[in-house]
Amino acid sequence: MSATSSPTAFLHVATGKPVEHTPVWFMRQAGRSLPEYRAVRGEGSILDAIKQPRLAADITLQPVARYGVDAAVLYSDIVVPAHAVGFGIDVAPGTGPVAEHPFRTASDLQRLRPLEPETDTPYVLETVRMLAAELRVPLLAFAGAPFTVGSYLVEGKPSRDHLITKQMMRDEPALWHSLMQRIAEHSVASIQSQLDAGARAFQLFDSWAGTLTRDEYRLMVLPHSTFVFNQLAQSHPHAPGIHFGLGCDHLLEMMKEAGANIVGLDWRTSISDARRRLGADTIVQGNLNPELVLGDIATALAGTDAVLADNGGHPGHIFNLGHGVQPLTNPDVLAAIVEHVHNNTKR
Repeated sequence: MSATSSPTAFLHVATGKPVEHTPVWFMRQAGRSLPEYRAVRGEGSILDAIKQPRLAADITLQPVARYGVDAAVLYSDIVVPAHAVGFGIDVAPGTGPVAEHPFRTASDLQRLRPLEPETDTPYVLETVRMLAAELRVPLLAFAGAPFTVGSYLVEGKPSRDHLITKQMMRDEPALWHSLMQRIAEHSVASIQSQLDAGARAFQLFDSWAGTLTRDEYRLMVLPHSTFVFNQLAQSHPHAPGIHFGLGCDHLLEMMKEAGANIVGLDWRTSISDARRRLGADTIVQGNLNPELVLGDIATALAGTDAVLADNGGHPGHIFNLGHGVQPLTNPDVLAAIVEHVHNNTKR
């Protein structure tokens, strides 16, 4: 591990305490672009790899060792709870989550029974326990937000427009809210179990919420995401929560209202503008454009400096990309970013 990584920086920033440097981690840092990941990953669905605790733990550890990041994120997937309770969803390599029989009627709720982590996802908990014992930096738990997971279940595959999902929201609101509540309960149970097993913080991914209007989000999604954060604040009050969505600039106020300690920003929202809208003391995560790490180190570091300048030395900043690491990313570029941020934000 890089000597510049810190076991305390992430949690200190997340809880408003002084830190020695701005903490760094990358969404999707576990896997994808790393040659050591490809060497051990094997074939088939990511869900098969997740069910092997030693393998999943080793993959989680790989970017921590290579980059010296200040937090590890569990190697898992947002559809694990729905898969584990028998809904019938898998992750097709090169495609994403797919369900042969999508969620369309009230009878489909029977395929989404309550999640019981100790019996449904014991492999996840074993992985977390291994990592809690082996990591020097905090482990981040995560789950999918109700809308994003729900859209996969309703569409049956990744979608750019989410037309079937939005039709259900309009035409069958009672069914929609029942689906959202069930997924919210899954998210709570999954994150709670990861925190109980040793994770120190968590992120709720609402990757596709940006496709919604403000009114759609406020009426059809916000109550359920708020439920997740409220339940976790009650059960684990000392575990900071991050709320991240893609293309969600128009939803930022409501995403903060949902109850997260930290607001994750994609690369299209400036940090300074987010704090102007959300409050000067808002802790933010982000937000280097992922495209800037696909080229040379100089380009990536110039983008990194722009993000740091946008933050203006504010202590409430966790450096990250504005979305996940892409498969073609050069690991040397990410390592250079971590070193650069640590060296140029020393306090």
